[in-house]
Amino acid sequence: MRSIKKIHRIFSKTYAIAEKNVRIQYRFKYVMILRYFTPIITLLMPIIILDSFFDFQIHLGPWTPQNYMIFVFVGYIIMLMRNMITYIPRYLLQEKYWKTLPALITAPFNRFYLLSGYILSEFLGIFLPFILGLIAMLIFFPISIITLIIVIIMFFGIGIVFSGVGLFLGAFAISNENYLYIFDFGARLIFWFSCISYPFQLFPTIVQNIINLNPIYYLIDIIRFTWIENNVIFSAITHPIHIYMFVICLVIFPIICVFMFNIIYKKLGISGY
Repeated sequence: MRSIKKIHRIFSKTYAIAEKNVRIQYRFKYVMILRYFTPIITLLMPIIILDSFFDFQIHLGPWTPQNYMIFVFVGYIIMLMRNMITYIPRYLLQEKYWKTLPALITAPFNRFYLLSGYILSEFLGIFLPFILGLIAMLIFFPISIITLIIVIIMFFGIGIVFSGVGLFLGAFAISNENYLYIFDFGARLIFWFSCISYPFQLFPTIVQNIINLNPIYYLIDIIRFTWIENNVIFSAITHPIHIYMFVICLVIFPIICVFMFNIIYKKLGISGY
């Protein structure tokens, strides 16, 4: 009975945070629409460039004119999800200036409620383009039910990782905004070397060596491989480093980020009103 009450309490607090954030998002409908279309504009140039490559029947690793839209679709969804890293600090900044933050994070476990609530609200925020894009891709590039479930779980896992990073940046939004922008620049640089827009094979060797050190690259790439190969076991065997990096990031990132959030918050407190 006690465990049921605890689960209900966790769910209600998580849902309350998510509901509040979703309501704030949809207050500004044009901002939400632009949020959906901005990644499309970003991806237009790679599509034009890669289309010229494919005109000469050039293959870039596994990517061909027949399956390249899978690459683009995954890149589009990741760009939408990347907003988790920037929106979470923005929410915390709002809470700070509204002076509601101390009540929001007083209890020790509220950091996990906070993280869960932000994850849920951001997934609800991108639900419509995600579902529409997923249906379109399944029509033109069908996959098995098992592969589809794994792909959705992978997207959810990436959302957890991104939200954890966002919560880490949010600690500096609360305590020292100067560091927030420094770390935010670092996060943007990491994404620049993650092959969101362009295939790995298009880059020169020196850049490929840098990309190979980027854990985010493996998280994004394994979703693409899983889809086009449409064989979960084959993908796991063929790309073991990708799987290892995915599991490590999924387990370690949220824990470390929540831990760092607690340390930074306790050490520096709330400042910058």
